[in-house]
Amino acid sequence: MPEKQILTQIEGIIIYRNFVKNLPYNSSLIPLTKDKRKLFILSEVLFWQQVRNKNFYQIDFDRQRIIGNYIVDFYVKTLVLVVEIVGLSHDIKKKYDLKRTNFLENLGLKVFRISDWDVKHNLTVVMKNLEHFIIDHYSS
Repeated sequence: MPEKQILTQIEGIIIYRNFVKNLPYNSSLIPLTKDKRKLFILSEVLFWQQVRNKNFYQIDFDRQRIIGNYIVDFYVKTLVLVVEIVGLSHDIKKKYDLKRTNFLENLGLKVFRISDWDVKHNLTVVMKNLEHFIIDHYSS
């Protein structure tokens, strides 16, 4: 069994890298990802400001990443972690979101969901919750 590689530490707790090889990728979605990046959705911009350039514990986040036939808001390749910001539109498409989450989890990915409202009004709490999620899922 290969030795676990250390990614970072959060609150003094070692966080280990996680890998999933060969994620499915629908290249026809590339133009849509570029369009989505240009929308400047406030909650996504606010979150991105917290995590871009490895500002969050030296963890590298990708924005608008294609996985299969889906585009996820944020993806951490070294943890196989998807971060989804859930807005009001998600209330209407619960079946779609469930199918999407099941697809991602069946690939071995973890999904951390946060509300658009919380990002806009409780960003410090959101980031603390993300810390705890990472500790819970990637520290042992």
